[in-house]
Amino acid sequence: MSVAAVRRRIAAAAASVGRDPDAVRLIAVTKGHAADVVADVVLAAGVRDLGENRVQEWRDKAAALPDDVVWHHVGTLQRNKVKYLAAARVPWIHSLTSARLADTLEAQGAKHDHVFTALVEVNVAGEAAKQGVAPEEVDALLAHAAPLAHVDVVGLMTMAPYASDPEVARPVFRTLAALADAHDLPERSMGMSGDLEVAVQEGATMVRVGSATFAPDAEGDHS
Repeated sequence: MSVAAVRRRIAAAAASVGRDPDAVRLIAVTKGHAADVVADVVLAAGVRDLGENRVQEWRDKAAALPDDVVWHHVGTLQRNKVKYLAAARVPWIHSLTSARLADTLEAQGAKHDHVFTALVEVNVAGEAAKQGVAPEEVDALLAHAAPLAHVDVVGLMTMAPYASDPEVARPVFRTLAALADAHDLPERSMGMSGDLEVAVQEGATMVRVGSATFAPDAEGDHS
């Protein structure tokens, strides 16, 4: 189990394209791992950015972990669960997928005096099984969110198709980076255990790494 191994991979990928590895934020996705394991493996290695897919699992885990953890909701977000994230002032939402969700984030943010920092999830590959807006729908969602006082959209997120060859992800990540550039959005959340090198080379500012963080030899799990 080694956060250091993931950091080495990020550093090597960044160096290969002349990027500063410190410009890439490692988000340790902790789904399925108990709080004590997260503390021993991730927090002990100095990582404070943690990602969770499900609100209930986040609630259980957050209660047992230090207050200085920076939480990122990285999975599909149901509107009826937003109130819990707002009440706890969870800062990062990686899965803004609709105007209705943006409005719920705004309403709950206003209620709890909290501003969500959000990323629009883009289904670049057009996979039916994946969430996210189509690339051509990004403009409309950004325009809808722009006037909202409690939703600060700062970037885009995507998931590449599952594949044994990480190069399959390159055009997906390149497209997301171009979309972010076109809208002057600084953050690009892309890359997981199996394809993080390609993501870093294509401009990721955040990588969401689960399996490689907790078991460095299990790179096939894109969580």
